[in-house]
Amino acid sequence: MERNNLYPIFLKSKSLNVLIVGGGNVAEEKLTFLLKSSPDAHVTMVSPMFRKGTVELAKKGCVTLIEDIYNKSYLKGKHMVVATTDIPEVNVQVWKDCRAEAKLVNVADNPPYCDFYMGGIVTKGNVKVAISTNGKSPTTAKRLRQFFEDVIPENVDDLVKNLNEYRKTIKGDFEEKVETLNEFTKGLIEKKK
Repeated sequence: MERNNLYPIFLKSKSLNVLIVGGGNVAEEKLTFLLKSSPDAHVTMVSPMFRKGTVELAKKGCVTLIEDIYNKSYLKGKHMVVATTDIPEVNVQVWKDCRAEAKLVNVADNPPYCDFYMGGIVTKGNVKVAISTNGKSPTTAKRLRQFFEDVIPENVDDLVKNLNEYRKTIKGDFEEKVETLNEFTKGLIEKKK
């Protein structure tokens, strides 16, 4: 059986600089999901043209739009890059330039040219669940996202905040605190009989 070997991380995108190369439908989709998950993300977009929706969306976040064709000077100071153009040669050039400068890159809809995938995300206050299908099926990730949005209760954030306050009151070392919290939260996942 094939296995997903991706290592999931949650990035503090406010402290990172993201570059999106392209201004079409896919670029707008990537920007939409990025800002939905991380409204404080710092994003630069480079493209000879931008969709009207992208221009409006950019006004809602910390997004800089540059009307130009891609060149590697736009990588300066960027931590992550997403290439979304409809010109395969440009996307591959972005990938090559990122490889040469050790920058994380995602070429949309082209898994061999991706260091990371932008998966399905469910957010309920402080709780965030990310879903990956290893780049095999975005549709499955979307369906799973919808499922988790339905089954994770809206008040889960209250539980998180209350447990955080409770954690502060527990005496003892790290292991004792973990054991106490494990015992306290066991009921969350026990199957109802």
